[in-house]
Amino acid sequence: MAQTTNQDGDSYTIVVFRGSTAKPLRFSFSRKLLRRLLVCVGLVVLADLLVVSHYVVRTGEVWELASFRNEAMSAREQTAAFSTAIDDLKKRIGAMNEVNQRLRVMLGIELPKSGDMVNGRGGEEVPLPEEGTTSRLNGSSVANPSSSGSMEGTEGASQHSAAGIDTSKNDADAVAAVKEGLDWLKKAATAQERILSELTEAAEQRSTRWASTPSIWPVKGWVTSGFGPRISPFTEKPAWHDGLDIGAAPNTPVRAPAQGRITSTGYDPKLGNMVRVDHGYGVETLYGHLAKALVKEGQRVERGDVIALVGSSGLSTGPHLHYMVKVNGQALDPSKYILE
Repeated sequence: MAQTTNQDGDSYTIVVFRGSTAKPLRFSFSRKLLRRLLVCVGLVVLADLLVVSHYVVRTGEVWELASFRNEAMSAREQTAAFSTAIDDLKKRIGAMNEVNQRLRVMLGIELPKSGDMVNGRGGEEVPLPEEGTTSRLNGSSVANPSSSGSMEGTEGASQHSAAGIDTSKNDADAVAAVKEGLDWLKKAATAQERILSELTEAAEQRSTRWASTPSIWPVKGWVTSGFGPRISPFTEKPAWHDGLDIGAAPNTPVRAPAQGRITSTGYDPKLGNMVRVDHGYGVETLYGHLAKALVKEGQRVERGDVIALVGSSGLSTGPHLHYMVKVNGQALDPSKYILE
């Protein structure tokens, strides 16, 4: 058992009883010493609190710094990914531009002139060796590929290490490169949209013109009289034949060789029953000696539509179709417009 006693008010005594037979232990210390011990303990506790609080603050800063570092690394990776994606898009736009240029040539669109096409020059040049320099060219002055490669590798390593040291500058350059790439892509995309619009318009015009160009036989049969000079079957004198006579059985279907609009149907003393079709672009076709017209004036027809039946009306020696093609009012050889 321990007991604390106070003697003269200046010290403290602690007595420890270890049993009935053992002599008790006494510990005496002054009040000043106790105060000093309490002050020291308080200082130690305060110092521990300060250390712990400083550790907590520093730990939080370390965690925050690690979070910032992770975010910076993520942003750097995203920037690199954006840069790679931009480079890939540049390559694709370059390939698309080549295809567009080929299509412009195929569709007959004039290519835009860029730069001086008369004085354009280029190519790799090697200066001619002067007198006394041949040995140097064959000797020590010739670059060693291996040494050049090692120098390039060293330079690349030094640049890489410099980039690793100055990360802030590297990141700023990467962001600037991404912005520059995005601006380039925006301008290139606008240019490609314009080119594609021109190509689409040209393709539509070519498609419409092709659909309006006669290209098939209007009737299946045999050519009894071609285009050009011939002996007239009526006068037996030389005459000019402005169409193509195609012999066929009576009432054989006559088909439109291209899309167009029926401009007239009627009877002509020489051509008999006839149909005239306007295909646009100055192209017109005429069909004579028909047994019957199956279309009306103003009607739209497509390539392959039946427009009449073969007959022998008008000035004719037998059933056939007189097929005529006119371009801008001039009769041309219809056989040149038959691709079958």
